Amino acid sequence: MANENLTSAKNAKNDEFYTQFADIEKEMNAYLDRDPDVFRDKVVLLPCDDPEWSNFTRYFAQNFERLGMRKLVSTSYAPSAVLRGEAQDGDEAAIHGKVYTLTRDITGDDRTDFRDLEWAYLDGDGDFRSPEVSALRDEADIVITNPPFSLFREFLAWVSDKRFVLIGNMNAITYKESFRLIQTDRMWLGATSNGSDMVFAVPAGSEVADADREKAARLGYVGNFTRLGNSCWFTNLDHGRRHEPLALMTMADNLRFSRHKEIRGRSAYEHYDNYDAIEVPFTDAIPSDYTGLMGVPISFLDKYAPEQFEIVGTLESSDPDNTARTRWYSAQDQKDAFFRRFGTQGTIPLNMSGVINDVKVFKRILIRHRRPAA
Repeated sequence: MANENLTSAKNAKNDEFYTQFADIEKEMNAYLDRDPDVFRDKVVLLPCDDPEWSNFTRYFAQNFERLGMRKLVSTSYAPSAVLRGEAQDGDEAAIHGKVYTLTRDITGDDRTDFRDLEWAYLDGDGDFRSPEVSALRDEADIVITNPPFSLFREFLAWVSDKRFVLIGNMNAITYKESFRLIQTDRMWLGATSNGSDMVFAVPAGSEVADADREKAARLGYVGNFTRLGNSCWFTNLDHGRRHEPLALMTMADNLRFSRHKEIRGRSAYEHYDNYDAIEVPFTDAIPSDYTGLMGVPISFLDKYAPEQFEIVGTLESSDPDNTARTRWYSAQDQKDAFFRRFGTQGTIPLNMSGVINDVKVFKRILIRHRRPAA
């Protein structure tokens, strides 16, 4: 058991990112602006957490009374204590996770806050997939955390029947499990920091690229910090930003005035060779009056208003509901395309994306206007 726990800690070292208080506060404020009672009388669970390090616990404990919460529950993962050097392999703290609860004033100072947290050891190591943490999930109304990025798919499946707010990688949008929820309006991006630089504290000894450490330092975070430029919030709590429609130009005006040289001056938008849709490489270049399907970057979801657009699918061969495809490439087609481009033998996996003149485009989401401009 001890050796397994140490191995788990080593494997987790580069999957531990501690969210900054200001980022949490800004995101939660967006939900409170939409609904001031969103957390009132609710049981909030913070798994994959550790109150001694977690700003999630700090935020909700400090604001427990203001938010009108009924109960706060936070669980820690035992191997995290090992990787931070807080426990030796084999110690109780290295084997058993902890559960912290906040329900009432126990210090007698007439307020309920961080000082009133009560804790106990869990039977197991605190893995969110364990029966005891899953039982805490079943009791909770809302689950909020920054789960291990490498386990995002598993965590999303674990929490998808609950109200939730999670931090993940922007690329998770294209996971089949994630996209299905987004397409059916059961999950969307949060209100803040999506696709922009978010800074996270990391355990000492974590692998951090020099460029990321320097970027974090320029933002005022010196030491064991890194920045993740493609991190974002995933949620099914409503916020006002997702109902703000995009202000867009017509197709004719985009072709004349767009600030993007890839659009401006062309006679028309490019059309995919294998999909009945046009390529729109920039969200602000979506033509307001186009009635057909459009392929847009995944970053579009940060601006997506469900009242304005319908999400139809993705330009991926793994998307079973994609009916816009007009061509499947044979193995020989893909070899021929490689030879035309590079003059030597090889193959281009053309069926994995949209294609324009033998060139694959980046990952794209297929959308259409609900009410195109006249």
